[in-house]
Amino acid sequence: MSVYDQLKALNIELPPLAIPAAAYVPYVQSGKQVFLSGHIARKDGKPWAGKLGLDMQTAEGQSAARAIAIDLMGTLQHAAGGDLSRVRRIVKLMCLVNSTQDFTEQHLVANGCSELLGQVFGERGTHARSAFGVAQNPMGACVEIDLVAELD
Repeated sequence: MSVYDQLKALNIELPPLAIPAAAYVPYVQSGKQVFLSGHIARKDGKPWAGKLGLDMQTAEGQSAARAIAIDLMGTLQHAAGGDLSRVRRIVKLMCLVNSTQDFTEQHLVANGCSELLGQVFGERGTHARSAFGVAQNPMGACVEIDLVAELD
């Protein structure tokens, strides 16, 4: 099944390229690799604010990470010239989870993004990953994720 067939089966419509909120670009390509800037979780068009372990639990954090995966794929589609079939591999994710000092399930929150990328891209969606707990993310967002991919 193609990437676009998978997206359709999952009832996912990719968003347009987001405008950066500060002094950076949405992505940079170097050779065959494309580096996507961090995307924060959004809900109803606004930053999805919250702190895991305080006012959010792991399952909600996973939903936020899944929402970020959709935004990342929208940016990646733009970087790939409008064609996600050019993605040879999702190489690496870095997930920053706005969490309390005693919250230890950052890796499970990150699964919300990782699992969706695996569903959409199959074997090409498996990737290396880091997940960190941080004191705060921009605009109070509960999760921020960046991505590195290889294009053909």
